[in-house]
Amino acid sequence: MTNATAAGAEALHFQVGDGDPRDRLDKLIVLLLERAGLATSRAAVQRWIAAGRVLVDGEPARASVAVRSGAIVEVRPEAPPPSATAADPDVAIPVVYEDEHLLVIDKPAGLVVHPARGHASGTLVNGLLALPGFALAPADPRDPMGHVRPGIVHRLDRGTSGLLVVAKDEPTREALKERFARHAIEREYTAIVAGEARDATYDTLHARHPTDRLRFTSWVRGDAGAHAAAPRRAVTHVRVTERIGDAATVVACSLETGRTHQIRVHLAERSRTPVLGDPLYGKPPKKPALRAIAEELGRQALHARVLGFIHPATQRPVRWESALPADMRRALDQLRGLATRSSI
Repeated sequence: MTNATAAGAEALHFQVGDGDPRDRLDKLIVLLLERAGLATSRAAVQRWIAAGRVLVDGEPARASVAVRSGAIVEVRPEAPPPSATAADPDVAIPVVYEDEHLLVIDKPAGLVVHPARGHASGTLVNGLLALPGFALAPADPRDPMGHVRPGIVHRLDRGTSGLLVVAKDEPTREALKERFARHAIEREYTAIVAGEARDATYDTLHARHPTDRLRFTSWVRGDAGAHAAAPRRAVTHVRVTERIGDAATVVACSLETGRTHQIRVHLAERSRTPVLGDPLYGKPPKKPALRAIAEELGRQALHARVLGFIHPATQRPVRWESALPADMRRALDQLRGLATRSSI
C-alpha cells in the first residue's frame, strides 16, 4: 500500500508499497500523484526531479533510478510558470447567460475547452482570456500541469456540445466546484445511440483503461490493481425518449456523478449501445445507411441539454436548457426517414 501525507502546502510524502512499479522514479511519481488526485505528466515530474524537488529517503535521485519498497518519496511540485496562453478574440463563445459572477455557455461540438497537446490555441480558454474579467487569469497553482483554466470547473469533450458554466471570480469557482464534488448539479444529456437502448441505471466503478490511456472503463476491480489510480463510483440514469426502428435510440442521460467519459462508457460497455459516431468507444455501424449518417455527423451524438444548480451568490435555483444542435437534428431526421422506409 502507498501512503501519502501532505507536508504544509508544498510537499507531499509517499511511502512506496510492495506492489508499486519501482523500476523508474519518474513513472512511480506519476502514479503516486494520480492516486492522490494530482494527475500530471511524466515530463513535468522529470523537470521537478532535475530541479531537486524530489527526494528519496531524504536524498536527490535520478528519474531513471529504481526505488525500493518502503522508501519515502518527497515531492514538491513546482509552481507552474506564468502562462503563455494567448487571448483569442476570434474564438466564438455562445453565451446564454451572464452576470457578474458566472457565464453559461452553449459549447459547439469541435471546440476544445482548454489548451493541451495538439490544441495550443483556438480553445474556449483562449476565447475567455479575451473577455473582460478573464484577461489576467493565471495558471491554477494547484494544477501540476500548469493548465490555464480561468473559471473552468467542469468540461465537455471536444466532440460533445451543450451547456457549460464558467466562474468569473474565485468564490464562485470554489462554490461551484464544491457543488460538483457533492453532486448537487442537475445535468441531463441527450444522446443518439446505435441499437436498442432501455431504461436503466448504471452504478459502477470507473477508472482509466489499463492498456489504453485515452479510454476509461467500468470493467474494473475495486482496487484497480497496483499500477492504476483507485477507481471511483459512477452513476448514470438512462431514459429512452424515442426509438428509431431497431437501429437507433434517443436517450436522456442524467448524471449523479461526473466522471470523464462516464456516459460514453456506460452506454458502450453496460448498455451495449454506443453513442452514434463515437470514435473512441464505438465502432462504425455495419449497416451502410447508418454508417453514412454517423460519418456525416463526424462526432459523438451527445449533447449537454440541461444544466441547473443553486447560484452561489444569490442562493436561488437557476436552470438552463439547450436545444439540439443542427447536426444532431439532421442526423435524427435522416434516421427517422430511413426507419420509415425500413432501410435500417
